[in-house]
Amino acid sequence: MAAQNQTALQLIRQTGFLDDLSDEELAKIADISEIQQQDAGTVLFQEGTVCVSLFIVVTGSVALDMHVPRRGQIRILTVGAGEILGWSALWGSQRMTAMGTILDAATLVTIPGQRLQELCDADREIGYRVMQRMAVALSRRLLAARLQLLDLFSETQPA
Repeated sequence: MAAQNQTALQLIRQTGFLDDLSDEELAKIADISEIQQQDAGTVLFQEGTVCVSLFIVVTGSVALDMHVPRRGQIRILTVGAGEILGWSALWGSQRMTAMGTILDAATLVTIPGQRLQELCDADREIGYRVMQRMAVALSRRLLAARLQLLDLFSETQPA
């Protein structure tokens, strides 16, 4: 295994995101992955652009902001180590629903969505584990959105 892939494997393992995969299975994901170092202030992706990669945050944090009519850019969430961004990349040409901006210098593992989708189709065990993790991540994001809505509505209620 090339040094880059070995490092990607170690970083993915470090995040715990796919900790139930064997080293052999994880090596298949590392083989299609890239490691990125990003500085604070870097825009990782724009709202409305096609999502082509899944990102696993290893270190640092990423702000997710959405454009809200008459209110401008609103911070909806900040994600950190062990969390994922861009899961839409697994479902074809989906568009990003937020803008992602690096808050603190970050290390990311970037996985091309199409290649990961092909791997998941070819190796159903890996596919099942990846989708399990996606479901957990999506349920956490849904809970965060619900809690944020509760905050939003509580701000508009008369005292």
